[in-house]
Amino acid sequence: MIWNTVKTTMFLAGLTGLFVVIGGALGGQVGMMIALVFALAMNMGAWWFSDSLALRMSGAQEVTPEEAPELHEMVEVLSVRAEIPKPRVYIIESETPNAFATGRSPAKGAVAVTTGITRLLTRDELAGVVAHELAHIKHRDTLISSIAATIAGAVTMIADMAMWSMVFSAFTGGSDDEDDGGGMGEMVGGVLMMILAPIAAMIIQMAISRSREYLADAGGAQILGDPLPLASALEKLEWAAGRVPMQASPATSHLYIINPLVGGLGNLFRTHPQTEERIARLRAMAG
Repeated sequence: MIWNTVKTTMFLAGLTGLFVVIGGALGGQVGMMIALVFALAMNMGAWWFSDSLALRMSGAQEVTPEEAPELHEMVEVLSVRAEIPKPRVYIIESETPNAFATGRSPAKGAVAVTTGITRLLTRDELAGVVAHELAHIKHRDTLISSIAATIAGAVTMIADMAMWSMVFSAFTGGSDDEDDGGGMGEMVGGVLMMILAPIAAMIIQMAISRSREYLADAGGAQILGDPLPLASALEKLEWAAGRVPMQASPATSHLYIINPLVGGLGNLFRTHPQTEERIARLRAMAG
């Protein structure tokens, strides 16, 4: 818990530094000052609203016990076993089976599952997935994960702003001849930000320790009382991830129990441990 607080502080400090560097590259000293103000605002927003932003970016909609009685009952029973307050329950309209948890504390927790996962998994397997997400909430992984999603989204937004700034500059003819040196510097800075900002966003997500997934798997198995349903669920989810692509934001991909972005850079910059290893560890627990 203390280490998570330290990591959260480091992320927020790193966010401030990254934004100031990007602001300086795009707008010089004035850009650095604007970026500093923006970074401070982002720090406050990431701390207080990162969970809401993560849910919004994922297209999750909160459901009532009347709308999803079985899911609410499952979450309530498992929350009692986990000894945490019952989190809010959300549904994501997607055929890809997946799930994630968010919230800056157990009292503010939320669990989101896709419609696809409720159709693919058995009741016991779904309970294993929900228990895994409740373990994340109990371990307080969700705050730093949600902040990382907010930071990654902000960095990606800055890269988009740099791109459109260059496009606008090209259409308006750029600066006068005497300012060609400054204009060229801004263009080079913009190109660098377009290339480096998405990479920085991926590094931020990868910096979230992969070990937290192993700990959440073990914690979920303990909450459920049996590791095998979660192992079976992970096997199905990994199989489905490559066959039913999910329209997920790269900024929130690390939140899910299985990374929805597979293939290409999704495999090169993995934010999760190998699913086969996770399954093997769970089955070893049963043995």
